[in-house]
Amino acid sequence: MRVVSLVPSLTEAVAATGRELLVGATDWCERPADLDVARVRGTKNPDLAAVAALRPDVVLANEEENRAPDLAALRSEGIEVLVTRIRTLPEALTELERALVTGCGLARPAWLDDAADAWRQADRVFDADAVVPIWRRPWMVLGRDTFAGDLLSRLGVRNVWAAHPERYPRIEVERLRGAGADLVALPDEPYAFTADDGPEAFPDLPAALLSGRHLTWYGPSLVEAPDVLTAALSAAAPRADRPG
Repeated sequence: MRVVSLVPSLTEAVAATGRELLVGATDWCERPADLDVARVRGTKNPDLAAVAALRPDVVLANEEENRAPDLAALRSEGIEVLVTRIRTLPEALTELERALVTGCGLARPAWLDDAADAWRQADRVFDADAVVPIWRRPWMVLGRDTFAGDLLSRLGVRNVWAAHPERYPRIEVERLRGAGADLVALPDEPYAFTADDGPEAFPDLPAALLSGRHLTWYGPSLVEAPDVLTAALSAAAPRADRPG
């Protein structure tokens, strides 16, 4: 099999399971750090000619990360494209198995079962409402039906914009501050929020700086994600077992 991945998390998933299959990946596919394959530009602007030249048996993509016209163009060249759709943890586990086993012909990896077990054992240790920005200039937040929102809810952190009709709505920061949240959760991707870039916009809310890879990636990172996210949230989020 020859596999080209157009999604960083899927690249990491294939590399952890059958690295020898990967022949191409995007410039944003930074994990594993020592991955030595052809690069085909970005997720939104892949070099389609370069992808085709790699003669892949399958191209792995995602309905949110990649543009439908690019995937259609690859299919028009006779290239098989497997497109994942992931908005919840159960969908992630199912789609990862489909991509790896059905798409790439690999055996179901042990880490996929480890990820399912890790989240099955995860405790809803928090009882908190959160604003979860993913971008600024303009401000954008998690809205409805997002994978990241689903993971947070499994730890007891509720997204205050989960009922918004858009999945990633643009909302003025004044409205975000007044949304009645207990905290602001700031992942380091897609926008790289840091201690010096983000929390200052929410002076009255405790801020939790989260690993974007553990909040938004579906792959081997899911195994450690419950512990990593719980540790990052602990300093900011009210706990379910806290008196009062």
